[in-house]
Amino acid sequence: MKNGTVALVGNPNSGKTTFFNALTGSNQHVGNWPGVTVEKKEGGFRYRGRKYHVVDLPGTYSLGAFSEDEIIARNYILTVNPDVIINIVDANNVERNLYLTTQLLEMGKKIVVALNMMDEAEKRKIKFDVEGLSKKLGVPVIPTIATKGKGIKEIIKATIDVMDREIIFKNPVQYNEAIEQHISYLEKILTGKLPYPARWAALKIIEGDEEILKTIEGLGFAQGLMEYIKELHRGHGSEGFELEIIDAKYDFANRVAEGTVKRPQEESITLTDKIDRICTNKYLGIPVFAAIMLIVFLLTFEVGEEILGEAAVGLIEGLAGIAGISLNYIGAPGWLISFVIDGIFNGVGAVVEFVPLITVLYLLLGLLEDSGYMARAAYVWDDLMRKFGLQGRAFIPLIIGFGCNVPGIMSARTLDNKKDRMITTLINPFMSCGAKLPIYSIFIAAFFSKYGGLILFLLYALGIAVALLMAKLLSKTLFKGEASYYIMELPPYRMPTLRNVLRNMWDNVYGFLKRAGTVIFVVVTLLWMLAVLPASAEPYSQFSILGRIGAIIAPIFRPAGFGNWQESVALFAGIPAKEAVIGTLGMLYAGQYVEEGMVLVNAVQLQFTPLTALSYMVMTLLYTPCVATLSIVGKETNSLKWPVFMALYTFAISWVAAVAVFRIGSLLGFN
Repeated sequence: MKNGTVALVGNPNSGKTTFFNALTGSNQHVGNWPGVTVEKKEGGFRYRGRKYHVVDLPGTYSLGAFSEDEIIARNYILTVNPDVIINIVDANNVERNLYLTTQLLEMGKKIVVALNMMDEAEKRKIKFDVEGLSKKLGVPVIPTIATKGKGIKEIIKATIDVMDREIIFKNPVQYNEAIEQHISYLEKILTGKLPYPARWAALKIIEGDEEILKTIEGLGFAQGLMEYIKELHRGHGSEGFELEIIDAKYDFANRVAEGTVKRPQEESITLTDKIDRICTNKYLGIPVFAAIMLIVFLLTFEVGEEILGEAAVGLIEGLAGIAGISLNYIGAPGWLISFVIDGIFNGVGAVVEFVPLITVLYLLLGLLEDSGYMARAAYVWDDLMRKFGLQGRAFIPLIIGFGCNVPGIMSARTLDNKKDRMITTLINPFMSCGAKLPIYSIFIAAFFSKYGGLILFLLYALGIAVALLMAKLLSKTLFKGEASYYIMELPPYRMPTLRNVLRNMWDNVYGFLKRAGTVIFVVVTLLWMLAVLPASAEPYSQFSILGRIGAIIAPIFRPAGFGNWQESVALFAGIPAKEAVIGTLGMLYAGQYVEEGMVLVNAVQLQFTPLTALSYMVMTLLYTPCVATLSIVGKETNSLKWPVFMALYTFAISWVAAVAVFRIGSLLGFN
């Protein structure tokens, strides 16, 4: 028996990533909407003392070349050539899932089918002839319930058995006579000249697959072949062939399911159906989404800030007091005491104080995600998104951006055309990431504590509104083209899995703490040094190096009402990491008001008014994203111009918005 590589392939929402967790024992983020698995994830399992490598490929409905996730999955299967593919099939939607199975069979791969979510199928009274299904497909079929770990041992055994067996390839689908003749002709020419099955390549050529056609063009014998292909498509039209091929695959899937999958004559109305009558209603869908998000932000602020946040503040202040006493006791030099207290505790500590707030937000969003509601959010936004030049599926990367813009931008790969991918990427920073929560929270606590949840909700809503307006503008200028459409599966509502939700929450909180201990620590340390130098200047004053830098950039922000050097420096400190805005303010205000022993909230109340606080929050909501976001934009677009464009245009929009808030507010007498 040899060690080998196993690839997991399946439709979105088939439970593939949960299956991966159960198979490998690793902890991976589990999403409940299409496209969450953007890149392959890797793990392994042991069987009889040997370790086998497992790769979780992106969830996809087919193996075409229309979106990044399809290309990633297809290229891996063709080039890496895993020893066995475990095809996860949703037992509730066998016929649709078997379309992908058919494509895998045509690639001549060793396959084991995991008939997953059997518990949900049983609730819907769907019955299976598993042996008959296996016989018709010609591959092992194993019933599984990945959420409970059922069938995993059987899958492992079947996988190893198939791995050690020689494959006997059979054409699963027979097409009409004309298509079969073209396949036969092309197959003879291509046999032995390509690194993948000739019949499969012939079929993709007939479909008009651009990736395969590019590969063929680079071959030495291709000139005459390309003429044949052009004539072929001129005579029939590539779209016509494609539709005939798709129909034939679905006919095969239906024939396989016939007699092996037995559904009740009358589908019962499920709880999902009843809830969706409201949540996906044409008129109620978006208001319901808004109400749910408002509740999320109200709970986030009330629980994360008012209850748990006070305990975190007390803990940091207590530790700072102990550190100060200890340093004085051992006779530490004044500069070290200043760095530890002002730099670390009042700087980095000011950021860490908001961990409870971040924790509660990610917990609530995780519950919505794992329950299946987030797929509905994309569905109900589809009509509105298309009016702004995007498809509803583009709302998924935007939702992910609420947690962090980096994975939000990466998940735009799942969109199947460049126009949608680019626009979604460029507007993602307007989705308020979790790193901005500490900034909002300090200003809300200072001026709007009675309306904390509402203010948070309005800030997030403003971000969405600006994103949609920019999407419309970009679609009419830089990225003209026809709007695309998509088919989306709405998974049934499920009781969230506590392990998945807590793992998702911890991953995000850990990332927040990691940034606080690395990037933010470095930024605050550098700024502290600039704030206390030169030695001849008063520390934390406008005569320090940092004060002089701040004085140069402060005039930029005076039209928005916050032209002090401290606030200006803090905004620029937020470009490496948004949390550094609060870290910088905490350090500078602590140094400025050291004798008064003032906490950050009180210092903010002295430096701002309610109106300037509002304009500052709007600025931080919309301005230049962090370095990590700009870096991933450069990587995804393979270009320097787009991250530069993003940095500049978001700053310009945020400045205009902040100035508008301050000026209009002043005219209305709110200053």
